[in-house]
Order: sequence, then C-alpha cells, then structure tokens
Amino acid sequence: MSDIGHPGKIIAVHLNYRSRAAQRGRTPAQPSYFFKPSSSIAHSGGELERPAGTELLAFEGEIALVIGRPTRRVTPEEGWAAVSGVTAANDFGLYDLRAADKGSNVRSKGGDGFTPLGPVVLPAASLDPGALRVRTWLNGELVQEGTTDDLLFPFGRLVADLSQLMTLEPGDVILTGTPAGSSVTQPGDTVEVEVDAPSAPGAPTTGRLVTRIVEGTIPFGDFGTKPAVDDHQRAEAYGTPEEPAWKLTDDRRAKLASVATATLSSQLRKRGLNNVSIDGLTSTRPGTKVVGTARTLRYVPNREDLFASHGGGYNAQKRAFDAVGAGEVLVIEARGERGSGTVGDVLALRAQVNGAAGIVTDGGVRDLEVVAALDIPTFHNGPHPAVLGRRHVPWDTDVTIACGGATVQPGDVIVGDADGLLVIPPALVDEVVADAIEQEREEEFIAEQVAQGAPVDGLFPMNAEWKERYRAWSTQR
Repeated sequence: MSDIGHPGKIIAVHLNYRSRAAQRGRTPAQPSYFFKPSSSIAHSGGELERPAGTELLAFEGEIALVIGRPTRRVTPEEGWAAVSGVTAANDFGLYDLRAADKGSNVRSKGGDGFTPLGPVVLPAASLDPGALRVRTWLNGELVQEGTTDDLLFPFGRLVADLSQLMTLEPGDVILTGTPAGSSVTQPGDTVEVEVDAPSAPGAPTTGRLVTRIVEGTIPFGDFGTKPAVDDHQRAEAYGTPEEPAWKLTDDRRAKLASVATATLSSQLRKRGLNNVSIDGLTSTRPGTKVVGTARTLRYVPNREDLFASHGGGYNAQKRAFDAVGAGEVLVIEARGERGSGTVGDVLALRAQVNGAAGIVTDGGVRDLEVVAALDIPTFHNGPHPAVLGRRHVPWDTDVTIACGGATVQPGDVIVGDADGLLVIPPALVDEVVADAIEQEREEEFIAEQVAQGAPVDGLFPMNAEWKERYRAWSTQR
C-alpha cells in the first residue's frame, strides 16, 4: 500500500448508491456520515478477526478518497480538486453491536482492522470521478459491482458538504458508500475489493484489497453492551429485506381485480369507512384495473428559497419514481393544484419500466398525450404544460399524505378503475374482498331473477324466501 499513512479523520457515508438505497428501502435527501478511528485501518493481505460470540460481520466494498490539501468551505464544483488519491476500502461492520451504538457505529464499525485500505492509491488528477468502478469478491465470486454514475451524492458534493463545518486535512479519508450486494462473512472466508477506471487509458486499478476472516477466541466481558442479533439485524446484514407482516400476494391481487370498485366501496362503507375514495381524477387508461400497494410522494406549495434547496438534484420526486417497485402504485399529494405538472412522460416511463401498477396524482400531468400512450395507468387532475416549480416543491416520500380528499399511507392497498379509486387498509383486505365476491354473486342471482321477470320488492335486498332460493342456486352452481 502507498500514500496511506495515519489519517487524522476517517469519515464514512451511510448511503450513497441508488442500488443500496433501493435494497434498504430508503433514499436519503442529503448525505449523512459517521466517523471511524484511524486504529481501524488495515493493509491488504491481512487477517480480520470476527469477535468471539458474534455472528454478523459484514463487508462493504467502497471507494476511498484521500484528501490532498487543507480544505474548508469549498463548493461542490471545487470539491474533487481537494482529493489527491483514490483507493479501495472495505468498511467492515459488526451488526451484533449496532443496537449498542444507536447509529453512531463506534463499536460496530470501529474495531481494529475494520477498515482495510489499498493496496495502491491512484492519483486523482488522472481520473474522472464519474467513471470509477468498485467490485467485491467473496471467496472468488463477484458479489458487488457499482459505478459512480449510480451515486446519490457525487464525490465533490461530499467534500464540499463536510468542509462546511470542518477542515479536511491532508491524509484524511472519506469512505463514499457501498453498492448493493453487501453481506455476511464467516471465518475462513476471503474478501477482495478493487477500484478501477475501466474506460480510462490503461484502465488503472488499485489491485485487489484482500482480507481473510478468522474466528476470534476472546469473549466479550460482562461490562458494556454484549453482542445481540435478531431477525431484523440478520436481514439488514445479509441484504435480504424482511418479509412484511402483510403482503399483497398474487392471490389477493387477483381477487381484488375480480370485483368492481363499487362493490368494494359498499363493503368498506358497511365497516364505517366512507372517506376512502380518491376523488376527482381521470385515468389515462380507464379500461385498465389498478391494484397495488401505495408508495407516496408529497409536494408542498412552491416557495422560492425552498425550491432552491429541495427542487434540484436528486430530489424527492426523482427518488420516488426511481424507488417505486413492481406492483406498487405511486400516489402523489399535490393539494388538488392543477396549475403545473406533477409527472411527465419521462418519469411515467420510469415507473412503467420499474413495473409499477399505476400512478395517482391529484395535480396536473405534463406531456399528457405521451403519458396516455404508455401502458401504465395514470390517474390525474388534468393536463398542464408548466414544470413542477411553478406551483410545487418536491418535499418527501413514503409518508402519510392526502390525495384527492383521502388519506393514504405507505402500504395501503389502492384499487382503481373507470369508476374511481379506493384506499383499503391492508388489515381489511381479506374480509372486504371475500364479502365483495359474495355480494357480486348475490347480485348476479338478483339480476338473473329480474331478467326473468321477478319484481324487485323482496328480492333487492333479498328477504328470507329469496335468500333460501339463493342458497339453492349457489349450491347448484
């Protein structure tokens, strides 16, 4: 290893790759950081001890920046010039101790040897910071690969942000985040990390940073918080999201799609839920039934200073359309304001490519003709050619919102068609859809009897005599 001495500061970014944010299920609006001690630095080829009595020692392959000059209050455009070198890093963490740290990562990521760096530092002046790649291998198998065009916060922005409050000094190291694919190591494993610039002349590379995992033999004492794990920590460490307590399964989705929105509405009303319709919107595909779980996006009224701070870059609107997943419905709060667009053709296409079931906004739509030509249904409050900033500031995502007069929470079930849109609390879905299916079966019987000349009195709704006839009819079918 060269050009890495004993840095005064090691600063790590919590989340900085879109792929990792999607894996975690949360996308930060701004970067956040934690410190690692310089005593955690290790060299390539060394051994890292998984402490005795622990289970979840996880690797995170990262690009490390080495600061080359005293840096204070620089702009994002000036930030990269403060970097003298780039190398590979492995930001090891012990999930068994996360609860003890309350987010600070002091113990979970500060252990001796928990920050291997190297083996070669590449001169930053010869590199394009937007064209770097980081890869990680576990026992020879490629498990992580990320490029800097996937960053939420570019390197220059990180340097500028940190330099607002502290002087970055020569030799300081910034760990810039890890892409998706981080997981858990076991004693006997070998982890390798490499940073390179594959499109640059000569394809410069740091070489592989090699760490071998060994089992520790000295247990933790009876003082201090002891290691502890649960299913949540296991899911986070292994990179596998926990199964939600309730899930919109294919069977539930099919049952909801099989009944009319009007029928579901009547069943919700029987349960005292009269304010669960999203009103006043038009669908670009009125013949298409929408069934999905809600992801939410909230706009606030435009204020010039707030739009300057929240409207540009990777703002809440872009994050929401990147994050909406297969079978989900992106529901947008725009306060019923029709005086600007809240979604246009590019973002609607992004949701469609992601497999989203639909888009719902109580604001306007730009590029309506193009949006209407897409396969994804978009419920909207009318067309408008103006851009977002005329009326709105994209504010936050995955929070409780109001849309079309209804309250929508992330995870609520959205069902919509030409008759309108409903919000169904997940806990009620099974009983509501079961009763809706039965209601439509009854209505089929009633319609059949009316078609044959029966009067509606006593039939609609059914009295005891007609109910008995209905039971016999149902048995035959």
